[in-house]
Amino acid sequence: MMNTAKEKKAPERIKTGRSLWGMVWFRFRKNKLAMVGLFMLLFMMLAILAAPLYVPYDSVVKMNIVDKFTKPCLEYWFGTDQFGRDLFARVVYGGRISLFMGLAVVAISFVAGCILGGIAGYFGGRVDNVIMRIVDMFMAIPAMLLSMAVVAALGTGVDKLLIALSISQIPRFTRVVRSSIMTLRNQEFIEAAKCCGTSSARIIMKHLLPNGMGPVIVSATLTLGQVILSIASLGFLGIGVSSPTPEWGTILSENKAHIRYYPYLGLIPGICIALAVMAVNFIGDGLRDALDPRTKN
Repeated sequence: MMNTAKEKKAPERIKTGRSLWGMVWFRFRKNKLAMVGLFMLLFMMLAILAAPLYVPYDSVVKMNIVDKFTKPCLEYWFGTDQFGRDLFARVVYGGRISLFMGLAVVAISFVAGCILGGIAGYFGGRVDNVIMRIVDMFMAIPAMLLSMAVVAALGTGVDKLLIALSISQIPRFTRVVRSSIMTLRNQEFIEAAKCCGTSSARIIMKHLLPNGMGPVIVSATLTLGQVILSIASLGFLGIGVSSPTPEWGTILSENKAHIRYYPYLGLIPGICIALAVMAVNFIGDGLRDALDPRTKN
């Protein structure tokens, strides 16, 4: 009888012994599409980071007019462009900008949004009005147009593009963080922290933000897909990363005049963009379900 009682209690102990993020990971793993997206994204990131081990960077910029417009073959896996450059090397190294700049933009916007949204949501009143009215001014302009305006003012370049996209995404994170903080600031554990003399900065950073991270993390993953598309769009329009630096949107722009006769020049970088955005969106959907407290364990 004692053994059966222990066996009955064991699953409960395992179930209740999981941490909050352990439960999130448990729910996330049950979403097959989310796991597929996670493996796709990790595979692409590892392939891009390990590129120098199997593709020399010289292949990215080295021109070989004799081999121009070579179709995919054993020597050139993705074929060559109008200058005879290896398209496989350009796509792999171009992913460093498309993916990792997207991650950098989301990280910068995430941190700035947490600071501004946390201050606005916690203090409220005049501080909230000032911050949110400035945010409303930026949100009145579409993110793509705002990015184009900043790039036009600062000039082209990877660093300028990073600044432009970060500025365009900060208002979104600020609003999400503010709404999460406002639902928590009047809870009993916040009142207890105030009674203990805890500083406002510590309450925001140690109590409010960690407990309100669920919607912000989901928003960050979904924003990453939009940022990847924005980077590719600006590169395609010629106001993002300038040639010959490889980037998926820039590669499409360089070859748009020849896509009709050599479809692989547009299909391959386009498929890479689609797979990256799809993987990120799958992960975002999985996190949304995993962080929903109404989801059954």
